Amino acid sequence: MLVAYFGSCLCGQIKYKVTSFEKDMAHCHCSMCRKFHGSAFATFGEVRAENFEWASGHGKLKSYTAHNGTVRKLCDVCGSSLIFESEASKRGGVLEIAIASLDEGSGLLPVLREKDVKFGGS
Repeated sequence: MLVAYFGSCLCGQIKYKVTSFEKDMAHCHCSMCRKFHGSAFATFGEVRAENFEWASGHGKLKSYTAHNGTVRKLCDVCGSSLIFESEASKRGGVLEIAIASLDEGSGLLPVLREKDVKFGGS
């Protein structure tokens, strides 16, 4: 049975559907993610492009390109963070979805590896 995950921005004008997540999911504690999400970390899950579709509101997406070339996609109405793209993710054909934008609890949990934990001036 195919499980679908649905997500949206805070105002509900942008909606998407994911049919399958990749195994990689993680919390990011870098200063840019902390500032962009207004929290101690952001949690992202990887999705292959063919397993992702915009259900509505795709035209409401705005992009912010950081000094390091990463792109964050957000709703131009409510500001919700939805997608993170790096050069590596683009080359790999994946999108990084902000897990907090899923509409209901997904049961998806990041696996934290000790080597991934970094504190200080990140």
